[in-house]
Amino acid sequence: MREYLELLRAFIVIGATTFGGGYAIVPALERELIKKRGWITLDEVLDFYTIAQITPGVIAVNIATFAGCKRKGILGGAVATIGLVLPGVCLMLLVSLFVKRFAEYPLVQHALSGIRLAVCALIFDTSLKLFKGFFKNYRAIIISVIAFVLSAVFSVSPVYIILGAGLAGFLLFSPVKP
Repeated sequence: MREYLELLRAFIVIGATTFGGGYAIVPALERELIKKRGWITLDEVLDFYTIAQITPGVIAVNIATFAGCKRKGILGGAVATIGLVLPGVCLMLLVSLFVKRFAEYPLVQHALSGIRLAVCALIFDTSLKLFKGFFKNYRAIIISVIAFVLSAVFSVSPVYIILGAGLAGFLLFSPVKP
């Protein structure tokens, strides 16, 4: 029971200190689960992140579920997910009580502008960490560049990019060639 409470506490901290969604959760996971507790590795976080991107739902919630399942099975996944969303739900309930009164104040609008900039910086930091974790050889760089060009230049659907990248990864990285 104590381990489940510790898991809940860890994800409440992550949920309370993560702003900006899926990309912003990686530094919090690194701080709380890798450095502070040693429960998982950065490679596992990157694997969870990759799987979370291609599964339905919110990326951060999916990552919490995967990390919790790895730590304590299905119940651990549920506990981690509850811990992650609990601070946000409480904050949203609180904010919803006051949003109409304060949303039009310039002070609030300026504060939100600053928060958006901070979230952008967190996303950029996370992107750099993802690049370092994934780009270990030229084949990974080639797949990434092709995926970026297909998305940014040709507006190809992410579904096709992910399927193509999965096939390319299988063909290029599989120890047994088909």
